[in-house]
Amino acid sequence: MNVLVVGGAGYIGSHTALALAEAGHTPVVFDNLEHGHEWAVQWGPLVNGDLADHDLLVNTMRDHRIEAVIHFAGYINVGESVLNPRKYFDNNVTKSLGLLNAMLDSDVGMIIFSSSCAIYGEPLYLPLDESHSQNPISPYGDTKLSVERMLRWYGAAYGLKWAALRYFNAAGADPESRIGERHDPETHLIPLAIEAALGRRAPIQIFGTDYPTPDGTNIRDYSHVLDLASAHVNAISYLERGGTSRGLNLGSGTGYSVREIIRSVERIGGTPVPYREGPRRAGDPPELVADATLARRLLDWTPVYTDLDEIVRTAWAWHAGEQVVPRSGASRVRNERDRP
Repeated sequence: MNVLVVGGAGYIGSHTALALAEAGHTPVVFDNLEHGHEWAVQWGPLVNGDLADHDLLVNTMRDHRIEAVIHFAGYINVGESVLNPRKYFDNNVTKSLGLLNAMLDSDVGMIIFSSSCAIYGEPLYLPLDESHSQNPISPYGDTKLSVERMLRWYGAAYGLKWAALRYFNAAGADPESRIGERHDPETHLIPLAIEAALGRRAPIQIFGTDYPTPDGTNIRDYSHVLDLASAHVNAISYLERGGTSRGLNLGSGTGYSVREIIRSVERIGGTPVPYREGPRRAGDPPELVADATLARRLLDWTPVYTDLDEIVRTAWAWHAGEQVVPRSGASRVRNERDRP
C-alpha cells in the first residue's frame, strides 16, 4: 500500500515510515520541515509542503496513488497552547480539516490520526481506558479532541474509515540509531535527562516533589516509539479488515516516576543526571497510565519494548552517537560528528 505520512519527518512519523517500509508498504512523507528533519526521511519520497496547500495535497495523493493517510502533523507544546491557542487551533484543527477535504477530493478513504491522552483531562480513575470522560484542560488537548470529532462526522457522512491512536508518552529511538528524537526546544523528560547527563545542557528541572506517589514525583506511561509505530501499521490492517472506526489508547500500562526515569538514565549512561527540584506545574496530574487492552486485542498489537532500561538504552545510543547491538548482528559505534 502507498501511505501518505503527514508529518513523517518528525519523531514518531519517521519511525512509522520505517515500520511501514519494513512491513512492505511505501511511505510517502508530506512535511513542511518546520519541526521535522530531512535526514529522517529515509524510506520513501519526501514532498515538502504545507497542509494549507490543498492543490499540492490532492496532486500528491493522486500522483503517488495514495490509499491511506497517517496524520502526525501538529504542534505539541501544551504550555504554549495555553499562551497561544490561536496558533494551535489554526494549525492542528483548521489544517487537519483541509487534509480531510483533500482526501475526499482524491478518493482516499482511510486515515490513522495521531491523537493524545490529553483529550481525557484530569483522570477520574486509573488506568485510563477509552470509556473515560473526555474533558481536555489545555487547548492542545482540545485540538486533538476536535479532530477526533471531525473524523466521526466525516466517517458518518462520507464513509471515511479512521482510527485515532491516543498516545501517552513516546520514548526511545531506532535500535540501529538511524533516526531518533530531535526537538527544538526539547520538552520530553528522557532526552532532557540524557543531554544533561552528557553535559550538553543545564540540570533538568523536577516539577514537583510532593505528589501523592511513592517518591513524590509524578508518574507517566512510556512506550517505545517503534511500538507506537507498529500500532499504526496494524491499524491500517485493522481498517482494511473492516474494523470499526474508533479511538484507541496506546500505552504500556506501567507508570514510571520522574525519579525512576532519572535513575534509569544514570544506570544506562553510567553517569549522574544533574537536576534541580522545583514547584509543581499547573495542570500536571500526579499519575497518567494507559489501559491499552482494546488496542492490543483489536489491532493484534504486542509491544516489544517492555523494559524501561531497554527503552532508555536506545535513546542513550542515539543521543550519545553510538549504536545499540542489533538483534541480528554486531554493534558498531558512530561518532557524534557523524550524527545528522
